[in-house]
Amino acid sequence: MKVARVHEKITRCREDFCHKLSRNLVDENQVIVVENLAVNNLVRNSKLAKSISDAGWGQFLTMLKYKAEWEGKTYIEVDRFFPSSKTCHHCLYQVDSLPLEIRNWECPSCGTQHDRDINAARNIRNEGLRSLQVRNFEVSSKCKTHSRQAAGRVAAASGQRVRPAKGTAFSSIAG
Repeated sequence: MKVARVHEKITRCREDFCHKLSRNLVDENQVIVVENLAVNNLVRNSKLAKSISDAGWGQFLTMLKYKAEWEGKTYIEVDRFFPSSKTCHHCLYQVDSLPLEIRNWECPSCGTQHDRDINAARNIRNEGLRSLQVRNFEVSSKCKTHSRQAAGRVAAASGQRVRPAKGTAFSSIAG
């Protein structure tokens, strides 16, 4: 019975930490970019399984996603096959292979020294922002076509809920 209580307390503490951290990240950022990792596949690796399970990574990403959507923030997942670790964030040179045991490497093209995790984080951020620009360009192109049909008003074609400003819903009918 004591062991069960200890496990329950650890679970609640982990969940509380994930809630607080995800809330903090959503409150402080307008765009959140994460790598779409296959957590189930990572847990199959016997060396990583305990660490990943203990961290509650899947649960954390779920919390981060729903809180970002709830607050109207942008949540972007970069594909898990994007070569974030083995691409130089400085010159975009990509090495052929980079085994997990290599934690630091030097770009053969520009000579920049890389910490594997920091380099991957920068590349994931840059890829997420690039995909956001592409998405915004596509939306703005659609808006230009739709705005001609909106009688002089800009119509959002982003799929978000659009509500007229307070007191303006029937102003064109009344005048």
